[in-house]
Amino acid sequence: MAQPGQTLARTEMALVFAALLVAAAGNTALHSILPVIGRTLEIPDLGVALIFSLSALLWTVTAPFWARQSDLRGRRLLMGIGVLGFAASMLLSALVVLAGMRGLISGLVTLGLFMLTRTLFGIFGAATNPAAQAYVASRTSAGERTSALAILSSAFGLGTILGPALAPFFILPVVDLAGPMFAFAAIALGVYVALWRGLPDDSPALGSGRGAAATVPDIGAAPTGASVMAAEAASASGIRLPPAFRDPRIKPFLVYGFLVGSLQAATFQAIGFLIIDRIAFGGLEAAQLIGITLMAGAGATLLAQWGIIRILAMSPAQLMRWGTALASVGTAGIALAPGFYQLVLAFAVASLGYGFARPGFTAGASLAVTRAEQGGVAGAVTSVNGACFILAPAAGIALYGVNRELPYLLGAAALGLLLAWVLWDRTLSPRG
Repeated sequence: MAQPGQTLARTEMALVFAALLVAAAGNTALHSILPVIGRTLEIPDLGVALIFSLSALLWTVTAPFWARQSDLRGRRLLMGIGVLGFAASMLLSALVVLAGMRGLISGLVTLGLFMLTRTLFGIFGAATNPAAQAYVASRTSAGERTSALAILSSAFGLGTILGPALAPFFILPVVDLAGPMFAFAAIALGVYVALWRGLPDDSPALGSGRGAAATVPDIGAAPTGASVMAAEAASASGIRLPPAFRDPRIKPFLVYGFLVGSLQAATFQAIGFLIIDRIAFGGLEAAQLIGITLMAGAGATLLAQWGIIRILAMSPAQLMRWGTALASVGTAGIALAPGFYQLVLAFAVASLGYGFARPGFTAGASLAVTRAEQGGVAGAVTSVNGACFILAPAAGIALYGVNRELPYLLGAAALGLLLAWVLWDRTLSPRG
């Protein structure tokens, strides 16, 4: 609980929100331009996917460390480390891409250096989210905390829309396709200065708020990963629990979550290349069309999570059933779409489905255990969400290299089988 005299001012909330927003927007903006960069510099499509996979792997490994550090060190310091790591990664990546565009280095060298510069984001970027969560939790009462953390989590959703929308405007003659990375590096540096000057120096002793590991801000990733309240509940209980992955009450939910998340990561990673190959050959036009598609998908996901789920009060079983079905239909539609607008619609339908399915398995796992066990479940859910973005994107691109429609046709079929399992399994779909 917040200590006497510790309150969260609106300006402080805005600064913490901005720290999360800039990373989410910058990372999703990169998704709209990197396929174009790859094709322009003749980097293999699989190499582009590996850039994201390596970053996601490092993020998944370092996120628990930064979550623990957020409980031991000042939260402003940890947020600053995360924002600076993101800014440095973006700036160095921009310089590498610009050198490649100017012919100073080969495409292969550009790929290797790009992967190296992205490791800075994978290693240090994970520090921002748990520190931001802990900062907010330590300055809000128990009654205010849920609302404050919900506002904080919305930074990711807003970033997934703003990033692809803004990226094309920064593709300028002098900096070319590296422009968006330069721009987001500059924005992040501005956020860092604002954090350092606008947030008071703090200490973990100021409150009991705890930080929780978060998944990498990627296409379709969960907004905040494990909840701070679950982390607090686990800490307060003092109970040492067995690994959640072996718990039969939640294991089916985790398996479902990993499969559905992996299918989303595999199919969505290739969407930029599909747009280039079918509709636009490259350059600004391709970046714009990819951005529109990603914005439509992000909007559909937010419609599901911020609107439809709350209005219809759907159960976890209903969310998983409808989510899997819609994702299957939308994924098949991507493969069969005859034009750009049909492709955007199909991508939005698939995103809507995933917007149902992923909260469905998270809620189902949470409801299957007691309050004292919520921390373990939250950590397991975060690990599952992070693991989806390590190998699946590269697998999707590899299938795309064999045939453009193959990852989507196989993905739709796999989702159909997953739906059959959800309908059959009594843990995922209880009877009566």
